[in-house]
Amino acid sequence: AWEKRKLLEISKTYSGLTYHPEDIRESGTFVIRSSNVQNGSIVTADDVYVSPDIVNSSNVLKGDVIVVVRNGSRNLIGKHALMIRDMPNTVIGAFMTGIRSAHGPFINALLSTKDFQSEVRKSLGATINQITIRDFKLMSFAVPNSQEVNSIGAIFGMLDNLIAATQHKIDALEQVKETLSKNLFDQLWRFKEYSTSWKENKLKDIVSAYSGGTPSANIRTYYGGHIPFIRSAEIHSSTTALTLTQEGLKNSSAKLVKTGDILYALYGANSGDVDRSKINGAINQAILAMRPSKENDSNFILFQLMRMKNKIVSTYLQGGQGNLSGRIILALNLDMPESTSEQRTIGRSLQLLCELISINQSKYSQLESLKKSLLQNLFV
Repeated sequence: AWEKRKLLEISKTYSGLTYHPEDIRESGTFVIRSSNVQNGSIVTADDVYVSPDIVNSSNVLKGDVIVVVRNGSRNLIGKHALMIRDMPNTVIGAFMTGIRSAHGPFINALLSTKDFQSEVRKSLGATINQITIRDFKLMSFAVPNSQEVNSIGAIFGMLDNLIAATQHKIDALEQVKETLSKNLFDQLWRFKEYSTSWKENKLKDIVSAYSGGTPSANIRTYYGGHIPFIRSAEIHSSTTALTLTQEGLKNSSAKLVKTGDILYALYGANSGDVDRSKINGAINQAILAMRPSKENDSNFILFQLMRMKNKIVSTYLQGGQGNLSGRIILALNLDMPESTSEQRTIGRSLQLLCELISINQSKYSQLESLKKSLLQNLFV
């Protein structure tokens, strides 16, 4: 049977390092801060190093659980990660607490449960976003015998390693895609069978394009049908929040698109995003739909537009304000191989990378779902 035990009966805590701006160096002792704890892992993110001479706190060890205990955002209090490898010359920052135990993976899993979240909420004051060592001392949880603790910890330890490895693979594939895209589109790299020159084309000359519209929201019979209504924030999705009836489609400027059409977001927070439509549906006025001519490769055009996003946004959406227009996008100049075969080779290479990334993202989601299910069912 599981029995209620104080958290600090099966672990101990240590505090982080307080340092000053003048202590920061380009290299030295690495300080783990809140930004370095993401999705249950320790990552590189705006890393800070300090002079080893000022360090007076414990070095982290493999198996430690690092917890965010103070932050401007209440939602980040209690965020944590297990140290899955040794990191010499590494400490935690002042707004962090380290938990050290012979059962690190179990403790890390325990801190992922709703019980821990409940304890954190009880500890937070009305205005102060922090939990203290005293708060940790008051926390108690149902804990099994040592053998079961080790078994549960081993399961979650393996899961966390798999999740971290999958995320690392996704990051690596994203980097490969970015590097390949840059060098292929800048023509620094060419596939050896191609040597003909590239030429500049206006987008409007190589695609047919149109935008849609929105049926009146005041007429209920226009909505709730079987036609997915794709809005700009949904161009990456295979589902939509709204659907249209045939009547709504007929009595508005909404236009139909097919699976595989290129969709470009003109308005909204994701202006400049581009993707293939995942579904047959209808689009509103915030989306530009494009279908390339038979002489041009759809994948090549898609990835070229993806790569151009930052330049387009910085040129036409100063300070994140304003909207793009179909006229602006269709007037863009794209450097393209004269050979359709080379376009297809480049487009297919990048598409294969995207498919690999998608497969691993699906694997990551499945592992996270499995972990969530085990947390709900093993910790009772």
